[in-house]
Amino acid sequence: MGISTTSPSKGIKTQLRNFFKDKLFLGNDPTPELLAIVSVYVVRGVLNLARLAVSFFLKDDLGLSPAEVSALTGVAVLPWVIKPLFGFLSDGFPIFGYRRRPYLVFSGFLGTAAWLALATFVDNAFMATIAILMSSASIAISDVIVDSQVVERAREESLANAGSLQSLSWGASALGGLITAYFSGWLLELFTPKTVFAITSVFPLVFSGVAWLITETPIPKEQRESLALLKNVKGQVTQLWQAITQKQILLPTIFIFLWQSTPGSDSAIFFFMTNELGFEAEFLGRVRLVSSFASLAGVWIFQRFLKTIPFRQVFVWSTITSAVLGMSVLLLVTHANRALGIDDYWFSLGDNLILSVVGEIAFMPILVLSARLCPPGIEATLFALLMSIFNLAGFLSHELGGLLTYLLGVTENNFDRLWLLVVLTNVSTLLPLPLINLLPAEDPKTSSKQSLS
Repeated sequence: MGISTTSPSKGIKTQLRNFFKDKLFLGNDPTPELLAIVSVYVVRGVLNLARLAVSFFLKDDLGLSPAEVSALTGVAVLPWVIKPLFGFLSDGFPIFGYRRRPYLVFSGFLGTAAWLALATFVDNAFMATIAILMSSASIAISDVIVDSQVVERAREESLANAGSLQSLSWGASALGGLITAYFSGWLLELFTPKTVFAITSVFPLVFSGVAWLITETPIPKEQRESLALLKNVKGQVTQLWQAITQKQILLPTIFIFLWQSTPGSDSAIFFFMTNELGFEAEFLGRVRLVSSFASLAGVWIFQRFLKTIPFRQVFVWSTITSAVLGMSVLLLVTHANRALGIDDYWFSLGDNLILSVVGEIAFMPILVLSARLCPPGIEATLFALLMSIFNLAGFLSHELGGLLTYLLGVTENNFDRLWLLVVLTNVSTLLPLPLINLLPAEDPKTSSKQSLS
């Protein structure tokens, strides 16, 4: 009779590892590097702890109007627009031989400095803009670094497992937002926005701490000479140009840019909820908690049911559904929900839950498509370029939303035409759909590799 050489403890460890791999990490091995990547995404969500504090700080402490808040929020997106620069520096200019770790360490210290500035001496719109830009740059730099690691892994995924890394990453970000969602409002009931900024300043240091878990082999000294770097830079630029001018990359990028740049009404809705409906910070924290749960649900639905469905099909139906459901906000801004016997608070919670689920489902195919288009060698730079183009569209969305808010005469006290702003912003999301054929009909991984080989 044979004797088993496997101890019970080892068997339990194997079962636990397989459970974590299959259930929590969506089929990906929970290596130290993957844990570091997930940690960065979690902290990215946790930093939303100060999101409500920023809104109240701009509205109450600095006395800005809805249009001004929308414009300033748009400016804060600019570090995400220049993400290719961060990717370019990371790929082409190693520090002490490392292309990833030092930049991740720097991003953590930058974020902490920005939040401490907001917590102490920032007292006007200009200084607030600079500090918010710094905090945004901190997250953008860390995002470039972990995105490069995710893209390297995603390129090797099979079609059956496509999107698992994107789902895991964005699920981790949503989890981070979930952890702090309620506290973002609850803390404002106890402390001033500046105190919340001080608390938030601790979290970016996680970026610096987990940097050492990133798997990276230092570049030999002889390859760090300036001439070698210049050749590397030239090669990267050439590869990047060849990649972005490929039709299978350029056309989807154009479509997504048009879709992302349609105007929004978030700032005006925030002023309406606080000044007209009298929602307090603690309740808005509950709304964010519900939205975070809904975002996780959206990631799970995409991963479970939609990841193998063609991009066009998922995108069209999620966009149409989101636009139609978005019109439900009209019931709130016209107070029609009260005539239907639905309380403002309950209506806001339910509306945010549904819209967050649909919005996450609509955005997940964009992330999957972007990652699977990236050729080897310039992952950080190309993926950062694609994301920055989409973020530029987000910047335009904020600025156009602010301009439209101003033109319609919506202010911190006048919401007579807010209903029209809601209609226009929702209908505008449907305008790019006639160009849906710019998105690939099937998975682009094989054709992209063939054309770039």
